[in-house]
Amino acid sequence: MSVLIDKDTRVLVQGLGRTGTFHTDKAIAYGTQMVAAVHPTKKDTTEVFTGETDHSGVPGRDDTYEVELPIFGSVADAVAATGADASVVYVPPPFAADAIMEAADAGIELVVCITEGIPVADMVVVKRYLQDRPTRLVGPNCPGVITPAQCKIGIMPGYIHTPGRIGVVSRSGTLTYEAVHQLTQIGLGQTTAIGIGGDPVNGTNFVDALRLFNDDPETEGVIMIGEIGGTAEEEAAACIAEHMTKPVAGFIAGTTAPPGKRMGHAGAIISGGKGTAEAKIAALREAGVVVAPTPTDMGTAMMEALGG
Repeated sequence: MSVLIDKDTRVLVQGLGRTGTFHTDKAIAYGTQMVAAVHPTKKDTTEVFTGETDHSGVPGRDDTYEVELPIFGSVADAVAATGADASVVYVPPPFAADAIMEAADAGIELVVCITEGIPVADMVVVKRYLQDRPTRLVGPNCPGVITPAQCKIGIMPGYIHTPGRIGVVSRSGTLTYEAVHQLTQIGLGQTTAIGIGGDPVNGTNFVDALRLFNDDPETEGVIMIGEIGGTAEEEAAACIAEHMTKPVAGFIAGTTAPPGKRMGHAGAIISGGKGTAEAKIAALREAGVVVAPTPTDMGTAMMEALGG
């Protein structure tokens, strides 16, 4: 089982520039059903992707692939022609918010926004716009979502993932990869890994992801990776204490960050004495989460949470 995406997910890409083209090719190589692209200046043309199949994705596929991707002028046209139900956004920051809202207007169920640097004011508008719509947003400024050997939407390296028992949700892209790699090495694998992004205003949050994993019958445990800034981890701790029936391991990045200095992500800043790593770690431990002391201990923490 998985959450959000699986082998039947039909994905379109918004923004087929250099970055979008590169990662679309990697997604196709992994086995993802990429069915369309949206790029107004390239509409009514096609982009051909060829290469060697990434065998860490779907076993038994041909060694090489050749996919001719149709390009449309709007998401609505792409959905009507291909039946796409998910979108990945590589549109530049000034236009990314409009791209997300366009996808929602077209009835896309899942929008994964990779774009970094979208103005916070733009994301406030997007957040309000999506409130009364069924579209789920993951991101922005995130690595994406992957269900191993089924579907890869984003920029994560496919080869470190393997099908398994653990859900992963993280604000940090790099630490997502580290947790996934450790889970693969110790034989636990992943059901789905979700990078929610590190911006102060985003779509899917920790609580949303935890509830999805809690309801997934094949997810046996969850690794949650947070960082300084905001209150998302404290809210997640409250959800874990009240609702989670599965073991959770965690890690909080930024224990040595000085107050008032942004560390990496736009949302990773201790402000007004709030958002400290110490407060987040204390809240998670009180909720029964096994908190790893360092990034290299995340896999061990998950084993401990599982009772191993």
